[in-house]
Amino acid sequence: MTATIMSLSATAIRWADVIEYPHTGAKSKILLEDGNCRYTLMALAVGMHIAGHTNPRNATVNVIEGQGVLMLGDKEIILESGVFVFIPAAARHAIKAATNLAFLLILSEQAADSN
Repeated sequence: MTATIMSLSATAIRWADVIEYPHTGAKSKILLEDGNCRYTLMALAVGMHIAGHTNPRNATVNVIEGQGVLMLGDKEIILESGVFVFIPAAARHAIKAATNLAFLLILSEQAADSN
């Protein structure tokens, strides 16, 4: 099991204490995980690109600081502090950081199998 930053009994953290930008690439830290959601702090270096992909879970992106672009299908969404994006399960998406970019990624409970 991956180590997490917070425990289920912790109530708060300060972003300034946990955001660490890599010189290149991306850095992720699982803040908390329970039976329903995984809360991950993502920090991308300026110019970093996360290639298009899908996920079997619904996701949200809540931008903490920085700027970038999220491609959700064929829709371009400008990322900046305060922007919240919902990404449905199985939707193709990609991210490019225009500056150092930090966001909270929340993956919801995995969708039930439709079979």
